[in-house]
Amino acid sequence: MASWCVRSMRQSYCAVAVHLRVSPRLFCSVAQKKNSKSSSEEDQSPALDEQKSEPAVENSLAEEKARLEEQLKETMDKYKRALADTENLRQRSQKLVEEAKLFGIQSFCKDLLEVADILEKATESVPKEEIKDQNPHLKNLYEGLIMTETQMQKVFRKHGLVKINPVGAKFDPYEHEALFHTPMEGKEPGTVALVTKIGYKLHGRTLRPALVGVTKEAS
Repeated sequence: MASWCVRSMRQSYCAVAVHLRVSPRLFCSVAQKKNSKSSSEEDQSPALDEQKSEPAVENSLAEEKARLEEQLKETMDKYKRALADTENLRQRSQKLVEEAKLFGIQSFCKDLLEVADILEKATESVPKEEIKDQNPHLKNLYEGLIMTETQMQKVFRKHGLVKINPVGAKFDPYEHEALFHTPMEGKEPGTVALVTKIGYKLHGRTLRPALVGVTKEAS
């Protein structure tokens, strides 16, 4: 009985010893498997996160690109409008300067027209039959008036001031001022029949309209 107990105890001790020798190995093996699994999961996790983040980054870049393109388009439109406005302003300013050069003498010309009218009336008032060699003083005076009037008209034309003497022309309200209407045979209605005072234009712009009489239909 005692010997059986001893053998049983030895077997139990051996089993415990074997168990103690094997368990650490098993424990290490399990631990290594667990660590390798967790490390592989950790290795795969950044890759998955990176794959997930790539579409978001691309979308963000696309949105930023679209926003910048829209800003660039708006800036270019504003730039083009500013250039157009500047060019229009330059052209208007240049036109105003040119008109100032052309029509700056307008008031001065109006004053000179009165002198031209007086010279014209003076020459018309001289009786043509009295202009003879027997009247040298009157003849010289008349010729002097004619020369003065001719020279004045040359100066007028040099500066763009020309006469409006529309006898026989169609009535133009922009160039003529009708003082009266009268029926006249052989004349088309609306035709200038008589000029009581000639007009003038400065560089194509009416400075003083001609005072005229206009034909009308006979009643």
